[in-house]
Amino acid sequence: MVYKFRVILDNEEDIFRDIAILADDTLEDLHNAIFNSFGFDGLEVGSFYTCDDTWNQEDEIPLFDSGDVLGEMKIMSDYILSDILDTENTKIIYVYDFINMWTFLVELAAIEEISAGSTYPETLFVHGEMPLESGEKNFMADEDDENYNEFEDDLDEDDLDMFGGDDSFEDYGFEENWN
Repeated sequence: MVYKFRVILDNEEDIFRDIAILADDTLEDLHNAIFNSFGFDGLEVGSFYTCDDTWNQEDEIPLFDSGDVLGEMKIMSDYILSDILDTENTKIIYVYDFINMWTFLVELAAIEEISAGSTYPETLFVHGEMPLESGEKNFMADEDDENYNEFEDDLDEDDLDMFGGDDSFEDYGFEENWN
């Protein structure tokens, strides 16, 4: 089977790509298809995030294992597309380049039979030109949110001090001028 995705850049302008890829390819294959179709060089890392129907981000699926115990974390190459996306679960978020935070909304639009003579993955349709910069992301809480100041009253200066008021590094086993 072939999965056809619409991959939309989270931007003010309408910029998207339609991509066809085999259902038994991995999320890593989809990662490669996305950065190629949008013209990135592939030198940066990315992650997929599961989400609900309203695009609320849930679990991260990274390109590389960054966990404390190597091999314990599942990564993109561990997930077959048909195991994570289907007619019921059609949405996933993709973030490329964690400095610029290129964010894409990826939605499964169709599941079709393989077309003879086609090579997958394939970019089927291109709409819009990529901007030079990813655009601003607002990571600040909304002051109108009822939980905006929820923890503010519980904090004091000691909570923000890693060294308990002592600026020395003696207890950490290395010297201040280690280089």
